[in-house]
Amino acid sequence: MSTFPRTVANPDRSGSVPTHHASPAARRAALLAGVALLSLLTACGNGTPNSSPKTLPGTAGPASGDTSTKAGSTGPSSPAASAPSKKKGTGTGTDTGTASAAASSGSAAAGGGRCHTSELRASVGRNDPGAGQENFPVVLTNSSGRTCTVRGYPGAAFVDASGKQLGPDPLRSSGSPTTVVLAPGHSAWSGLTFSNPGISGAHTATPASLIVTPPDERDSLTVTWTGGTVPVSGNSSSVFLTVVRPGSGA
Repeated sequence: MSTFPRTVANPDRSGSVPTHHASPAARRAALLAGVALLSLLTACGNGTPNSSPKTLPGTAGPASGDTSTKAGSTGPSSPAASAPSKKKGTGTGTDTGTASAAASSGSAAAGGGRCHTSELRASVGRNDPGAGQENFPVVLTNSSGRTCTVRGYPGAAFVDASGKQLGPDPLRSSGSPTTVVLAPGHSAWSGLTFSNPGISGAHTATPASLIVTPPDERDSLTVTWTGGTVPVSGNSSSVFLTVVRPGSGA
């Protein structure tokens, strides 16, 4: 038998092409090489799993849970962007305090401000006794050239000729303080009352003066006392003062 390869005739070409009968091992090696080549070509065409995704154009907002914003921008949750602006005259926020301050300033301007001790003159009016009670009006008169106001309770104390206080400080009778506007020459008064010592049996003394301190002031005025004896200790010895009110108490 001949060991030379056979030739197959090709009608389109002259001559003949030799053919080989490959062994099974050679065919298996060729198949594996083809598969490896195909996998390499596929990877080059489609990219690898670790490649970065493409960036798409658009203005979509951040994903859920992403609250970051670009540098220099104000996010929707920023107080500066979301807080409403306050307008004057709305009666909210600091405007309320401003309006109240303006109203208070207006009232003070209308009354000219509080009367100071140096602008007042003190006197004690005539006693108006009744039902075992002694009642004296303590009068404060505006002696200045401006309008001013008084409000609340004055202070008072009986003293002897040497200036020593007789008895405790007067107590305050219940009452609702009101602001009294005093034009120059006008007066306000507070009632000074106590039980008649002859009826109550209280221990008495005869004061030389009554010291009067206008409401909200530290300096006092001295008035000569001509009302006789006053209770200073013992039964029913308390002396009372009322809030100031317009007039002279006459």
